[in-house]
Amino acid sequence: MSILWLVLKELVHRKLNFLLSTLAMLTAVALFVSYFTTAEASRRETTRVTRDIGFNLRIIPKDTDMDQFWAAGFSDQTMPEDAMQRLAKYENVFVTYNHLVASLQQKYLLQGKEILLTGLAPTLTAPDQKKQPMGFAIKAGTVHAGYQVGQRLGLKKGGALELGGKKFTIERCLAESGTDEDIRVFGLLSDVQRVLKMEGRINEIKAIDCLCLTADQDPLSVLRAELAKALPEAKVIQLRAIADARSKQRQMAEKYFAFITPILLIVCAAWICVLAVMNVRERKLEIGVLRALGCGSGRIAGLFLAKAVLIGLIAAVLGYGLGTALALTFGPEIFKVTAKAIQGEPRLLLWALVAAPSFAALASFIPAMLAVAQDPAVTLREE
Repeated sequence: MSILWLVLKELVHRKLNFLLSTLAMLTAVALFVSYFTTAEASRRETTRVTRDIGFNLRIIPKDTDMDQFWAAGFSDQTMPEDAMQRLAKYENVFVTYNHLVASLQQKYLLQGKEILLTGLAPTLTAPDQKKQPMGFAIKAGTVHAGYQVGQRLGLKKGGALELGGKKFTIERCLAESGTDEDIRVFGLLSDVQRVLKMEGRINEIKAIDCLCLTADQDPLSVLRAELAKALPEAKVIQLRAIADARSKQRQMAEKYFAFITPILLIVCAAWICVLAVMNVRERKLEIGVLRALGCGSGRIAGLFLAKAVLIGLIAAVLGYGLGTALALTFGPEIFKVTAKAIQGEPRLLLWALVAAPSFAALASFIPAMLAVAQDPAVTLREE
């Protein structure tokens, strides 16, 4: 009689143990599938939320007077617009910098009041990565008016605003931010350069760092060393509070997942191992008879390991379905920013079909060895 046939008959005979063992493995697979599906969503959510904190790097001309810079909020020096392209094309620059946005900002007198006129270029990201650009896209011939400017001048979406003798369409009136953005008017970089008669010039490149360093490493020294090679006529300022908030949030998420994963593994392994030990005790007489009839140690161990593998395969399929359903049901409610990106991961099914049987067999290994070690004479005499 084949091992598989004996395993199937044993499953039918001991339904409760089979159901409990399958439930244990199914729960483990479902937890891991839902965990890793939502973990991917969590990483995207963390990245998006920390990204939306804002740019934490400001790259400005090297000759900038820092007293003037902090007093005015922008550099009174400029650099060529092609500095942006040179920085983006420099080898490995996107290892340390990302979401590069060239800008030109100057004070501008609008209807008797001083505003900050700001020109923004399209965002540049790593060419091999599909990243959603930060900020908002600005079309040529349009402007985005800050809250205070819009309130004071009574601006409305679709209206017109004259700058430098040219009329621009108001694409959007921004909500109140509580920052100097409320007194800014944003336009496309090329449009603002013409208004200010500063064609081909910029005075800042905003960016975010994409460094994942340990606590004892200084990210600013790495950023400055990289910039010195890529763009020697500029210097970088890191907004430390924003950088630290982004870094701590990401580290917290990574530590949380690293903490949860081994706990799930240990609990599920212990559950399966206990059930396997109970199964060995229930089948003590049966094992003694099989040994007395000449069944070798390998065949006896094979019965328990084959059962574990079969349970693992069944649990892998059912657990994947259950885990995916849980992730798709509850994930969008938890991760609202990236809810639309949550979807089933077919690769997790392949992982489950390999890992679940292997894990179940490993958890059943000790009980299988206990079964092999039993002396049939002692077992039958006790019965």
